[in-house]
Amino acid sequence: MGVRTWIGSWPVYRQLTGDDPLGRGAAAKSAGTGRIEARVSAADQVVKSVCPYCAVGCGQDVYVQDGKVTQIEGDPDSPVSRGRLCPKGSASLQLTTGPAREYGVLYRRPHGTGWERLDLGDAMEMIADRVIEARRSGWQWEDEGVPVRRTLGVASLGGATLDNEENYLIKKLFTALGAVQIENQARV
Repeated sequence: MGVRTWIGSWPVYRQLTGDDPLGRGAAAKSAGTGRIEARVSAADQVVKSVCPYCAVGCGQDVYVQDGKVTQIEGDPDSPVSRGRLCPKGSASLQLTTGPAREYGVLYRRPHGTGWERLDLGDAMEMIADRVIEARRSGWQWEDEGVPVRRTLGVASLGGATLDNEENYLIKKLFTALGAVQIENQARV
C-alpha cells in the first residue's frame, strides 16, 4: 500500500478533500463499517408492542424473521417513549429468546427443595382447585350483621402492562368470584 493510498483511506483526509466537510457521512465511514448490515434489515415484519417491565408503557418495535423474534428496539412513533428504552426494556429480547427462559410449568411442592415439571393441564387444574377451595373456606355471607357476600381468600394484583380491556376482564372475573381485594400494580 502506497503512501497516497494510505492517506486516502484516512477519514480526516476524506473529510477535508471530499464532499463531507463535517465528517458526518461517507468521510467517517470505514470499509468495515460499509460491510456491516443492520440486525433488523432481514426482518419479515415489525410488530408494535409495549415493554412489559413497568407502568410507563414504553413502545417497542419487535422485529420478526421466520416466525422468531430477532430484535427489540424502542418505537420512535410512541408518544410515551419516543424511541427510547431503559436498560431493562432494551434487554427485553431475553424474555423471548434468552437461554434462561422457561417454556414449561415448574412446580415446587410445599416444603420441597426442588422444582418439578408439570403438564399445563395438570397445573391449570391445581390452580382451579385451589381457587375454589380458598373461595369456599374464606367465604363470608355477612360481617357484623351486614350482608357482604365476599371472600377474603382470593385476591388479585394485576400487572402494569395490562391494557384497559384486560384489566376490565380481570376485575369482572375476580368480582364474580367474590373477591374484594383487587388492585393493579400501576396504582401501587
